[in-house]
Amino acid sequence: MWISKLWAVSLCCLGSFISATILQNGQVRVTDYPNTVTDASSHNWKTYPATAAELSYKGRWDDDHISWWSVPGLKFGFTGKEVAITFGPQTSNGVLVAYRINGEDWQFSNITTNATHLLVSPSTEGVGLTSPINPSTFELRVTNWAYGVQVKSVHVAAGASLIKLKDYNRRIEVIGDSLSSGMYGTYEGLSSYAYGLAAGLGDTEYSVTAYPGICVTDQECWGNPRGQTYQWYRTSDTGGRATNIYGTNPPLWDFSKHPAADIVVINLGTNDNNTANNVTNEDYYNSYVELVEGVHNVWPKAQIIISALWNGFGKSGNTYVQGPAFVAEIWDVYKYFNSPSYLSSAHTCPPRNPLKWWLPACKLGRPTAPFVHYFNTTGILQHNDIGPQWHPTDVGYIKVASHLMQYINLKFGWELRATGPEVLHDTLYWNDQDSY
Repeated sequence: MWISKLWAVSLCCLGSFISATILQNGQVRVTDYPNTVTDASSHNWKTYPATAAELSYKGRWDDDHISWWSVPGLKFGFTGKEVAITFGPQTSNGVLVAYRINGEDWQFSNITTNATHLLVSPSTEGVGLTSPINPSTFELRVTNWAYGVQVKSVHVAAGASLIKLKDYNRRIEVIGDSLSSGMYGTYEGLSSYAYGLAAGLGDTEYSVTAYPGICVTDQECWGNPRGQTYQWYRTSDTGGRATNIYGTNPPLWDFSKHPAADIVVINLGTNDNNTANNVTNEDYYNSYVELVEGVHNVWPKAQIIISALWNGFGKSGNTYVQGPAFVAEIWDVYKYFNSPSYLSSAHTCPPRNPLKWWLPACKLGRPTAPFVHYFNTTGILQHNDIGPQWHPTDVGYIKVASHLMQYINLKFGWELRATGPEVLHDTLYWNDQDSY
């Protein structure tokens, strides 16, 4: 999506404390998030290191247990009535996290660098209930795409313990830019269509490798030094935190240590389409093909959904029209991977490109059945689903997520399993008047 130069500069120069102010149609929403900081020395806890086998890190985290990209998470089971987490020096001071136990609603707290936060206590709603979810579960998600946390240790009550939870048996990955990372949504990543899709499907593991301003083409776009044909293979995103820690050589993501995605959704091109970034139609098409080939090489059995772009709306006479963006190019990518010539040809690996040494080794053989699918977004959003900052409103994100859920349900037979606990927070709007 279009991003101002001022915003791009501010992204690289994060302040020492992050504001938790949420603006709702220009007015400050009252949040009253609890201050959960506590003095760890005043508690008699059982402590687990960040490397404990009972901890399941969701999304992308590095070897120092620093979170990256959009809505990374931490999940585990526990006994007792207390859960606390000590956060390390690479935690963005003031970053807003969402957390919950079992099927209870999301709670929120701003996290302090190098501090311990008591997130579950005997007064937490539902902490004493032992059914139907047993053992009790704890889940945490980082709401912002540019900020992160570093987990140093996890604490439970004396005599209590952590429990390793089984992963769900289906997985989805979303690769995108600001539209997928939830920029300008109420809770950013936790309001994004990508999160709404994955969590809305229910019983699904998910990772959202999306970052505002990034192009699919490997070049500088809105302050992002690289595009997704490079960055998707890396553990970290393209933000200022990553540059401060890793410079120009962020660590590779070890796909072999993580289960493969079953479905991959790609929504990229809005930034490539902006004339400020000088990406040609040909370069965009070639980069998109390269990314799809790369994803397929890493996860040969994954079904890949490429999404049409909505690219905003404008006034045309006495009505509104949707702006086109790379319509032919995205459709051509779909046609290329579904062509008889592609699906029937023997796939011989080309010589390794020394300039792209990070790419995983090429796997011989082509699929004989289509694995790339086209998601047409036309007619899902209308002009008032886009906010003043050129990104979907919360309702807009929900509409995209809902349509994608049904698309996946109809296309691949995935059941909708989120049948009770809330997915999106602060969306309970209602009218209690029956006449006006």
